[in-house]
Amino acid sequence: MFKKSLSVALCSAMILMLAAPPAIAKSKAEKEAQFTAKVRAGVAKLGVGPDTRVEVRLRDKTKLKGYISEATADAFSITDPKTGTTTVVNYPDVTKVKGNNLSTGATIAIAVGLAVGATILVLYLMYLAGES
Repeated sequence: MFKKSLSVALCSAMILMLAAPPAIAKSKAEKEAQFTAKVRAGVAKLGVGPDTRVEVRLRDKTKLKGYISEATADAFSITDPKTGTTTVVNYPDVTKVKGNNLSTGATIAIAVGLAVGATILVLYLMYLAGES
């Protein structure tokens, strides 16, 4: 009985080991290329213009704040609204991008909130006018 149970357990373990995908480590160049693509996609998602406020940290520990004034396939430009200086940043030089931009959903939510508030105000004023 013990030999049979041990045999089943060993066979199950062998099958599980063969079915498990091997863990393949990526090279440093592959990781950097993947991160660069992620940064490029993030910048594209934020968009271009004075409404796209970003804070970027570069590999040399430099911090840049401003808005994205231009984005190309290889680099993007950050303009400081206070001084008006524009800095061109290559995607591989970036370690962190933090930004905000009002998305379409947020804009719609704000507009709906304002419309509901205005409707409630009008109805309330009509109610007060009807009582007098």
